[in-house]
Amino acid sequence: MTVTLPDNLLESTRLTEAELVCELALTLFQSERLTLGQAAQLCVLPQLEFQRLLASRRIPVHYGHEEMRQDLRRVESLA
Repeated sequence: MTVTLPDNLLESTRLTEAELVCELALTLFQSERLTLGQAAQLCVLPQLEFQRLLASRRIPVHYGHEEMRQDLRRVESLA
């Protein structure tokens, strides 16, 4: 999916395109619409870096059963 914003709207935020996408990822994570992994992926950051970003914004990490299952699947795929 592609979202198109007028250039003047993006300019008024004083954010780069990548920063705006990351702000979206943070907001969707905070509202529990994206998992930690999904939000990090949208922000194009490794999960640990995304967690550091969350900490810098004082956004708590909610880690539920689904996130744990996803992490376990990732670990198993590496073995």
